[in-house]
Amino acid sequence: MSQKQNIQLPEGSVEKQTTTLNLGPTHPATHGVFQNILEMDGERIVDAVPTIGFIHRAFEKIAERRPYYQITTLTDRLNYCSSPINNMGWHMTVEKLIGATLPKRVEYLRVIIMELARIADHLVCNSVIGVDTGAFTGFIYVFEFREMIYEIFEEVCGSRLTTNMGRIGGFERNFSDIAFQKINNFLKTFPKAMKDFETLFNRNRIFMERTMGVGGISAERALNYGFTGPNLRACGIDYDMRTAHPYSGYQDFDFSIPVGTTGDVYDRFLVRNEEIWQSVSLIQQAMTKIADLDPTIYHADLPNFYLPLKEDVYTKMEALIYHFKIVMGETELPVGEVYHGVEGGNGELGFYLISDGGRSPYRLHFRRPCFIYYQAYPELVKGSMLSDAVVTMSSLNLIAGEIDA
Repeated sequence: MSQKQNIQLPEGSVEKQTTTLNLGPTHPATHGVFQNILEMDGERIVDAVPTIGFIHRAFEKIAERRPYYQITTLTDRLNYCSSPINNMGWHMTVEKLIGATLPKRVEYLRVIIMELARIADHLVCNSVIGVDTGAFTGFIYVFEFREMIYEIFEEVCGSRLTTNMGRIGGFERNFSDIAFQKINNFLKTFPKAMKDFETLFNRNRIFMERTMGVGGISAERALNYGFTGPNLRACGIDYDMRTAHPYSGYQDFDFSIPVGTTGDVYDRFLVRNEEIWQSVSLIQQAMTKIADLDPTIYHADLPNFYLPLKEDVYTKMEALIYHFKIVMGETELPVGEVYHGVEGGNGELGFYLISDGGRSPYRLHFRRPCFIYYQAYPELVKGSMLSDAVVTMSSLNLIAGEIDA
């Protein structure tokens, strides 16, 4: 849908017409249910107004009526391309409130899952940038390995996309031998495909001309907006939650933080590619570390949050009481106010939790990185071509679930 409008120019000037174009909310190029009202001068964008709220689900309000462990399923639906990171970020927030200390093996298992989720997220983003610039082959190359990651998730928890993975204090069950076999197979086969993917794009002249100098933002402007994650690092700012505020044992690992220089689509693409390689290295290191730890440990000693074994429920009174309290949502948390952030697939994913001592949060706020990026979108596309608007949106990796939470 579009309509023409006249621009009022100084007396004696020739009248010029622009066109209003709705990019979204149902156009497939928007990659989600949000709208961009573009004012077009031919193919060039004069102005842009973003609109959100088409799928607003009031997660923060719903959370105030749910027991803490049931909020995990809400976090799944923020950035659903890397939902295990959301799950574990929430669990860490509650653990911070109750002062829980986790075994090293649990922390390292979380690193494995979170880095697998990061790889899957970046593969979706970068392969879709290729599609939006007219190159479909790379998408086909890497989606086989996204599927392999989902099979690992399925083996660990039974789910694939919205995983509801883990529990407050660790995991619901130990990783099976099959899960570790699948992880090792991924580590063995994925690097070759990733090299092929980079060969297709990194020095491809057509791809470079479609992405270099497009959708750029300066480091200062990115900081002013509140950018984090790959979109900030592409501007040259070396900031990553895993090193700035280490959690889940990341301080025990050796890895680097890739940064760009121009903050354009091409730099975002390259930063995410390099982050994939760093994630592979982190998973390999974590697999080595857990080999020396007790293989039976997969959860902290938190009986208020972890369901006891079924045979214990049938034979022991304490186990029966804990089982009842957890299932019925009757576990009360201490009074307190905490914030915990993790390095999500899109940047800093934070949870600001206020507890009044009840069985549900008094107040909970999600810091969603996509909600912040989208506010900068008009500035990124003004003066560019319509085709640039699509690839710029792809490079920001805007996920509607984070925008409309």
